[in-house]
Amino acid sequence: MRHALILSLLAATTGCGQLASVGRAPEFNPLEGGFEHHAMYTLPLPERTVAALPTDRASLWSAGERSLLGDRRASRRGDILTVLIEIDDRAEMSNTSSTNRTGDQNLSIGAFFGLPERINERLPDGASLDPAVRTSSSGGFRGDGATRRNEKLTLRLASTVVETLPNGVMRIEGTQEVRVNNELRELVLTGYVRPEDISRRNEITYDRIAGARIAYGGRGIISNVQRPRWGQEVTDILLPF
Repeated sequence: MRHALILSLLAATTGCGQLASVGRAPEFNPLEGGFEHHAMYTLPLPERTVAALPTDRASLWSAGERSLLGDRRASRRGDILTVLIEIDDRAEMSNTSSTNRTGDQNLSIGAFFGLPERINERLPDGASLDPAVRTSSSGGFRGDGATRRNEKLTLRLASTVVETLPNGVMRIEGTQEVRVNNELRELVLTGYVRPEDISRRNEITYDRIAGARIAYGGRGIISNVQRPRWGQEVTDILLPF
């Protein structure tokens, strides 16, 4: 009864959590409280300035970051850069292995100072030291395996510099959520980038991000239908057959 009561309470709690979202669109994850939010509200370091020369007043060139020819690439905490995700991976592997082994050993004692003849007289009928020991073994193995994978993903995501490491490498984090017809599409990216890998357009490709973690998925009615019920997942884990 105790186990049945616990299972009933668990089912009721899970069911109430799902029933609370009936007739409502998936809620967005809040922006407040994450690393990206804290990086946005952190005061940046003072902007680097260059001592003005007398000839600078008559020149169109300006050394500031916001000038026409200034460097606008992300370099400090709170800066934003664009990440280009273009994944088109194809992998196909096929392995075949086959082994075969046969062994045959024969040990005979025909004559050894007359001892085999005397021993044969005391052995049961049909037994003899010639051959004394005979072994034979054989084995075989064959295995086949094949793997095929095809993935394609093309996305652009604005990410924020949330931390600058002592060696100059920057840790970035980006999130994006789009809700269409009660279905919420989520895109999350984290990783480490070098400032010199960022292009003049303040963009970087995903293959230049170390430790990249890219998650693309969704929440909503369609996603719930495509996954099995929690009861089926529990029975698949617990049932031994």
